[in-house]
Amino acid sequence: MRRLGVTALGLRNGPHQVTVRRDLEVPAADGVVLLADHYAPVGVERAPTILVRSPYGRRGPFGLMCGQGFASHGFQAVVQSVRGGFGSGGVFEPLDERDDGLATVGWLKEQPWFGGTFAMHGPSYLGYVQWAVAAEAGPELKALSMQVTASQFRDAINVGGTFALESTLIWVDLTARMKHPLSGLTTGIMSPRRARRAALSGKPLAELDVLATGQQQKFFQDLLVSGPDTPFWDRRDFSPTVSEVSAPVNMTGGWYDIFLPWQLKDYAALRAAGHRPYLTIGPWFHADQRMMRGSIGEALSWFRAHLLDDPSGLREQPVRVYVTGAEEWREFPDWPVPGMREQRWNLQPGGGLSPDEPPESEPDRYRYDPAHPTPFLGGPTLLGETHPSTDQRRLERRRDVLTFTSAELAGPLEAIGPVAAELFVRSDREHTDFVVRLCDVAPDGTSLNLCEGMRRLVPGVDDPDEDGIRRVAVELWPAGHRFQAGHRIRVQVCSGAYPRVARNPGTGEPIGTATRLLTADQEVFHATGRASSISLPVVEG
Repeated sequence: MRRLGVTALGLRNGPHQVTVRRDLEVPAADGVVLLADHYAPVGVERAPTILVRSPYGRRGPFGLMCGQGFASHGFQAVVQSVRGGFGSGGVFEPLDERDDGLATVGWLKEQPWFGGTFAMHGPSYLGYVQWAVAAEAGPELKALSMQVTASQFRDAINVGGTFALESTLIWVDLTARMKHPLSGLTTGIMSPRRARRAALSGKPLAELDVLATGQQQKFFQDLLVSGPDTPFWDRRDFSPTVSEVSAPVNMTGGWYDIFLPWQLKDYAALRAAGHRPYLTIGPWFHADQRMMRGSIGEALSWFRAHLLDDPSGLREQPVRVYVTGAEEWREFPDWPVPGMREQRWNLQPGGGLSPDEPPESEPDRYRYDPAHPTPFLGGPTLLGETHPSTDQRRLERRRDVLTFTSAELAGPLEAIGPVAAELFVRSDREHTDFVVRLCDVAPDGTSLNLCEGMRRLVPGVDDPDEDGIRRVAVELWPAGHRFQAGHRIRVQVCSGAYPRVARNPGTGEPIGTATRLLTADQEVFHATGRASSISLPVVEG
């Protein structure tokens, strides 16, 4: 039945029969008992072990993919439920995984069946727990395979200083309702709906967890009062130790994943430390099942190379990305792509977009009303009900969205790499947001979003000049896209992406309890010396 389950998930069984020992007890440092299942290939003595630590249960799909799947290919696998879930003792403390992770590694090394080497695997939270221990796990750790994750979630939750409302609510609802191995099948469908319904209720943020889940959730409440620079994150940020990780790392990300910018920062830290991680970026969102299925085969090749000394399954180039628009995979020696150059496209008066310097002109203006916030229509998402790349024309017709569009391209233009914008803006509010979005406009007028970024402006950090104008740097998600000949490049500028991020009330009050909403009159400049622009990573040839 387990083999049939692996096949039903679209995966390939290996040649080995598998035995399973359930509910092994793993003692944590404080005496709490964590439960794990141990999968072993029949006839293979002391095989290398793949360790998987999960808040979503150790059976069901994760048990099949990571337990049965790996063991049938000749590895041992230990799939553990983290603290507070699916029989493991204690109370679930989201993102606080270092101590329990190291205790589990210590227990693993003491088992009579342990073969002396191990690796770790998993997406999202299952990847984050790898970073939590990787720098301290010892020389027995030989490989890491992680998908759609990062060494810290702080910046994805506080993206650009905003608050990632919808994804956070979805995850809080998801984990609050995970009670049995198959519960993810229903919560994966219902959690986004409950979260969106709560977010759109108009209630203060501090009440939304109750609306979504039925009761107050400590983690959500903690996030509302714990900004990115507060001590709350000290035990939950493992980015400072990324460069100390010596085990080879295989990373998989998606263009529409909520963690991609920070996953690429981890890649850069490893490269700066002299390591050669592998990186794959596909046309996927966070919980995309195409990515989940493909990652198992990638991980098997990675583990064979680094645990069994069989590199035959590794590709020649370490970086592989899917180029949307061209609809093809490309391989490169590094990221950012060697030979990439920044090409600056300036916002022009009259809604134009061009590499030319803009003439003297009056700024464009719009009013942002948090009582009727600018919506989010496609983009990075945790659990997507619709395709993350969506026709934006309905959004672009709104009076609180500016658009700047190039002429039709005479030939194809490929942008593969980091994308950034520089805005010169003036607002009648000290506290306000700006959102920049890059789109591809087809000859029939369809405007598909490619990537976006946002910044929350606060006094003392983004102070204006003598004319009240503020220079705002916005880091967008990276891109891997070909604009075909005859298409046009479009940039949106607005002040909301609701409910992806919480609306800015304009008052500077704490986000959890703010109820007073103030409109913001915004000006975006495009003139010599104050040329708002977007920089595209253009790849020749």
